[in-house]
Amino acid sequence: MAVFTEVSFDEAGALLQALNLGQLQDLRGIQSGIENTNYFVTTDQGAYVLTLFERLSFEQLPFYLRLMKHLALKGIPVPDPAADRDGDILHTLKGKPAAVVNRLRGKSELSPTPAHCAAVGDMLARMHLAGRDYDRQQPNLRGLAWWNETVPVVLPHLTPEQATLIRSELAYQNHVAAQPVYGALPRGPIHADLFRDNVMFDGPAEAPELTGFFDFYFAGVDSWLFDVAVCLNDWCIDLATGETDAERTAAFLQAYAAVRPFSAAERELMPAMLRAGALRFWTSRLWDFHLPREASMLQPHDPAHFERVLRQRIEQPVHAADFLTGPVLQAA
Repeated sequence: MAVFTEVSFDEAGALLQALNLGQLQDLRGIQSGIENTNYFVTTDQGAYVLTLFERLSFEQLPFYLRLMKHLALKGIPVPDPAADRDGDILHTLKGKPAAVVNRLRGKSELSPTPAHCAAVGDMLARMHLAGRDYDRQQPNLRGLAWWNETVPVVLPHLTPEQATLIRSELAYQNHVAAQPVYGALPRGPIHADLFRDNVMFDGPAEAPELTGFFDFYFAGVDSWLFDVAVCLNDWCIDLATGETDAERTAAFLQAYAAVRPFSAAERELMPAMLRAGALRFWTSRLWDFHLPREASMLQPHDPAHFERVLRQRIEQPVHAADFLTGPVLQAA
């Protein structure tokens, strides 16, 4: 969402007209994020987001865009990709794959309350259930295989203490993934990056309305529990320390479980998946920080944050039984 590829007003306007979205009135680069080029665009018909994909290929992108379309048709509030006259939702701009989606109403909540966390937990469970019959397959491209490839690349940039921690955690996650209980985890399409800045809310703080999930471009088929863990590691911690916020954690997990009860395997592996989520984002932030790409508004995230989260998840594991008292799902 930094600007890697500059798009002119005329170039954006021509694409929007081809999509029958009206006359372009305003084009503004989005500074947050580090994966794709994104612009807010406004026409005489509405507000949209234009994305040029910098890493994902034309072959990979239909999984993400069709997933968004599938979820939108199931009533999940997600950006809906705009189609051209032939029904295609993947386009080309500046020689790169591109998409245009409607801009969601509201704004992100960077200081969430338990009410916000409950809304996210509820909608995440609904999203998982809505994706069960999605017929395209693509693995989580930032899953275990990627960690195994990337950790050796970032090791030279770490202190001896950090290197010991990341090697140890990677070995632990490989061990967990080889266990039968891991294979029993319910699976399906996951968002895999549902941080505070990827959810929109409207209405008063005491009764927030969740108006959408967006930025699905890390999505893939993986365990639903990993998606839950990624959320808990952002929505339900103290950002300064990485420590668990018990009230927000309870709100999130209870709201999720009210829609889709957790299985016995998920309850058992929740501490391990919270560690996995922390390792994934520590690794990716180390990679982005030490091996950055050029971009006109690139702002890599601080890797130290998820190192703190990982240490907290190891030292103070979160157990499902501490927050959930409802039924245990017997089958995925």
